[in-house]
Amino acid sequence: MGTNILILSAGTRNKVVQYFKRTFAGYGKVIATDMSPLAPAIYDADKYYIVPAMIAPDYLDHIYDICRREEIKGVLSLIDPELSLLAEHKDDFDALGVTVIGSSYELCELSLNKFEMFHWLTKHGYNCAKSYIELAEFEKDLADGKESFPVFVKPYNGSASIAINVANDMETVKLLLNHSGNLMIQEFLHGQEIGADVYIDMISGEVVSIFTKKKIKMRAGETDKSVSFKDPALFVLIEKFVKEAGFKGQIDIDIFEIAGQYYISEVNPRFGGGYPHAFESGCDHMSLILNNLQGRANDRHIGEYEEGIYMMKYNEVCIKKVTA
Repeated sequence: MGTNILILSAGTRNKVVQYFKRTFAGYGKVIATDMSPLAPAIYDADKYYIVPAMIAPDYLDHIYDICRREEIKGVLSLIDPELSLLAEHKDDFDALGVTVIGSSYELCELSLNKFEMFHWLTKHGYNCAKSYIELAEFEKDLADGKESFPVFVKPYNGSASIAINVANDMETVKLLLNHSGNLMIQEFLHGQEIGADVYIDMISGEVVSIFTKKKIKMRAGETDKSVSFKDPALFVLIEKFVKEAGFKGQIDIDIFEIAGQYYISEVNPRFGGGYPHAFESGCDHMSLILNNLQGRANDRHIGEYEEGIYMMKYNEVCIKKVTA
């Protein structure tokens, strides 16, 4: 019986699907799903299924059926809202012999709620951007000189940099807050943005791989251009944070470096859009997942890559005759 893996909500993450297929060749099949036949990444899998929207009442029944039919050993999602759904139903997947590759429900929810993450980071002594839900608290810190413009006004439970605005004055802040009820105000961090691709072994719970890159250019919330680098102090910080929080599997961390200090910004408990940089630089997290699914814990490979390697994304096309 092969070690087959199921990738949910594949969307446009063609590279991630391709890397799984390359790594799992000879060991198992890569099955992908999406709600649309116009999601190009599904066509890079060994097999794909078109499924209902994640919010459909029978969505999980379709996923369970695929797991049984394809003898799936591990499942993961490439979008934020689905991470909590998988974690919440971990016992159901366990009953099918399927490992949910990801963190606990509580950590998925914490990562999705940026204001709660701010509180967790502050409580545990990590540098992070000061955040506010209450306008009055922000106004007080502004008057006391503890805050200054510009600031971010953003959804506290958003993803993919959707609906993020920069406000340069109080009038704009109030206008944005009046427009929506799920926004928070966040300190604007002026510094070098960094991305970390991290794998925490699903068996041992140890951090076994860390890849860090300086972001050069962003597009639609994802890293468009970046360069690899290493800092042992950053590796120590990441390992401490990840183990203290209790994350498992693949995670993506956004960090800022400001005057020699590192600030943790956000955590995505999944493959990030910039992960291809890590894989192509030698950090093959698909192999780490394969080992775990086959019952083997992984050895540590932290920082085993070359510095000064650049990633430059460019557009590609998928041409198919599709029956929508």
